[in-house]
Amino acid sequence: MIIGLGTDIAKTDFWRRALDDSSTSVIEGTFTRAELSYCKSGTVPTAERLAARFAAKEAFVKALGSSRYGLQPLNSQIPLVDIEVIADSWGRPSMRLHGQARDIANQLNLGPIWLSLSHEDEYATATVILESNGSLPSKSP
Repeated sequence: MIIGLGTDIAKTDFWRRALDDSSTSVIEGTFTRAELSYCKSGTVPTAERLAARFAAKEAFVKALGSSRYGLQPLNSQIPLVDIEVIADSWGRPSMRLHGQARDIANQLNLGPIWLSLSHEDEYATATVILESNGSLPSKSP
């Protein structure tokens, strides 16, 4: 059963500038080492890949929020590095959760996380669909 949906769009230029600015820690505070390594490999511009992954993390947070519609959000303090975008050997994206993101996913009894990424020059977008892993937790406030 689908319990959450989120989508986000991000500007590639923000991440291009962040890559060029050695005084900022926004990249390290947002992405895991594995994500950075993946984004820097291949022929797709690094900033496009970073923007797509940032959009995915934001879409995940929005999907968590929609899964608790009418209830207090559980996701206000999730560090973005706790939400990791990974790819299989064919490049298909998925998510791996760590820390607070994993704890919240366990509270909600999350099952599969469906992720779609797209990026082109100036913008990147992502959509996340969350499924329940069986019975839903109690929805008492």
